[in-house]
Amino acid sequence: MPNTFEKFHCLKVIDCKQGAVRAVRYNVDGAYCLTCGSDKKIKLWNHKTGLLLKTYGGHADEVTDVAGSCDSSNILSSSLDKSIIYWDVSAGRPIRRLRGHAGGVKCVCFNEDSSIAISGGRDNAVFCWDIRTRRLEPVQMMREAKDCISSVVSNDHMIIASSLDGCVRYYDIRAGEMIFDKVNVPIIYMKMTGDEQCLLVACQDSTVRLLDSESGNLLSEYKGHKAEDYHIECGIMANDTHILSGSSEGDAIIWDLLEGKVLQKLEISKTGGVVHSLDTHPKLNEVLFARRRDVYVFSTETSDDIV
Repeated sequence: MPNTFEKFHCLKVIDCKQGAVRAVRYNVDGAYCLTCGSDKKIKLWNHKTGLLLKTYGGHADEVTDVAGSCDSSNILSSSLDKSIIYWDVSAGRPIRRLRGHAGGVKCVCFNEDSSIAISGGRDNAVFCWDIRTRRLEPVQMMREAKDCISSVVSNDHMIIASSLDGCVRYYDIRAGEMIFDKVNVPIIYMKMTGDEQCLLVACQDSTVRLLDSESGNLLSEYKGHKAEDYHIECGIMANDTHILSGSSEGDAIIWDLLEGKVLQKLEISKTGGVVHSLDTHPKLNEVLFARRRDVYVFSTETSDDIV
């Protein structure tokens, strides 16, 4: 079946009113989204309508990342205040505050069943926390990185961390071993493909690279955006056929994964500004972008198609 590309267009712009939006993330099924602000708060949205559902306040500094649990009942947030907070979504209050990083915490994720929280920090460390017990210390600490941890992802047997030291480190939980791939350029963000066969890494040299998870081989490179010194995220559409990246020039780029060619350049804003954070919908042809204080909802659907 031919892979026809449908153009994306903007459905909605949401003014989040929380200072600069540091990150935007879907929940597990894509029904809602979460934004992290420089105002130290996390907000839960119905991004289809632009309705603010809840605000979570408890950090003492900017919130850098947020992740929803597998049943959407909890969220995990990281902050420059060196802490991670595990939240009750419906009650809107913190359940646990986790401290241990020696610097600001840059990224967080859950393991597959949301029983373990994984965090990466400016202290070059990756910590694992058992959030189902009352234990306040990390159950595991990985300190192999030589620079700031830029992102963490996990699957049923592996924790993967990218770092500004230009390495991707794979921690095999079952075997108890670590292997690493060296990209030799600072890695500012990382995503895993849906089939878990490949890793997409956004690098500081304005190049997005596709790596084979098994061998570490470089499979493809995607260029056309400007990253410069900004933390600009990349993403993969749910069907694993299209790659995306933000840019420092007020736009975003969509590439064909296999051919590496630019399929569409999305103008997020006519006035420029860094499009630094994005997240792809877990099922639909829909993407969220963050620029300054706004979140932009892009889709191949028209607003009339959406109920």
